[in-house]
Amino acid sequence: MINQKKTLKRGTLSINYKIGKFSTDELFDIAERNNPKRAFLFVSKVLGKHIPVSPAKMRKSYRELSQMLPDNINGEAIFIGMAETAVGLAAGVFHEAKSKFDKAFLLTSTRHAMDAELLCEFKENHSHATDHLIYLPQDKTMRTSLNQAENLILIDDEMTTGNTFRNLIQSLWNTNYFKNIKRIIILTLVNWNQEPISYPDVEVQCYALLNGNWSWQPDLNASPPTMPEVNITNQSDNVIIGPQDWGRLGSHESHDNLGQQIAVQPDKSILVIGSGEFLWKPFLLAERLEKQGANVLFGSTTRSPIAIGSAIKSAISFTDNYGQGIPNFIYNIAHQEFDKILLCVETAEHSIDQSFLKQLKAITSDVEVVCYA
Repeated sequence: MINQKKTLKRGTLSINYKIGKFSTDELFDIAERNNPKRAFLFVSKVLGKHIPVSPAKMRKSYRELSQMLPDNINGEAIFIGMAETAVGLAAGVFHEAKSKFDKAFLLTSTRHAMDAELLCEFKENHSHATDHLIYLPQDKTMRTSLNQAENLILIDDEMTTGNTFRNLIQSLWNTNYFKNIKRIIILTLVNWNQEPISYPDVEVQCYALLNGNWSWQPDLNASPPTMPEVNITNQSDNVIIGPQDWGRLGSHESHDNLGQQIAVQPDKSILVIGSGEFLWKPFLLAERLEKQGANVLFGSTTRSPIAIGSAIKSAISFTDNYGQGIPNFIYNIAHQEFDKILLCVETAEHSIDQSFLKQLKAITSDVEVVCYA
């Protein structure tokens, strides 16, 4: 085991992890949350969310995690990814791993109200935004698979205590579906959980790129931060116009169809920005441009309130593009230089906060909005 300590403004974080294929330095850095419920945050270096990374590095993490699935699995499978941070990760793992099964489809939780039938709700208790919604797939064959599938694959970027997975599984079990599940497989980039997750008559397996545990010693004299209101799931004013073939309403496959007209010159530095849960299609665009020879980084907007310092070198704040009236942020881009920025949204171009565009244009004059107008 390797032991590490990190002193933060509100206490000291101690980490112990097993020596394996990946180290903590390769997978994450540590930041401080603007959240009184939990003072710290493990900021992934491979996820492309709070730290911009190359699409090739993201694809490698999808492949590495999918290869941890056992070789003896078969039958039908349902993959479920966690909003907002892990919906892109879930899509990537799903597309790498779905061929292992006879049939498979992907669902993701969401914090957006959709014009669809709700399957269940569950809580992420420690989060800045606790409420998750999962909708029934619109495709009839996917709905049939909900009761036929033997395998349930749950994907998140991190498992800290396992409580969010427990909440999700219990909510799924309370529906009229999932009657034939024999095995639950949990896939995470990092697993800190020390309490086994178990259910009667169901085999539960957990796999991660890094396993360990942490402990937190709070500074009792530290003042808790004030967290902005970001736990909103009610219907937004700005309509989602992008195709929902990447997980939110169920997906067998997802096509690279965003920004097809965009071409870049080799060796130009390009930042592709996803927005909130809209991650997979912007990632495919970023990956395509990287294969054309550009130096591409992928990052994303988020509703996570994080303090500047440690893993967070810079921050931009603005109002969300969904019309929910909540603060959004993008981290670790304002201090960098890019030849071009592509901002990808699943709402109309007019939904974007003009102050956000102004702040992006302070980084580079070449800012292009990419959407499904």
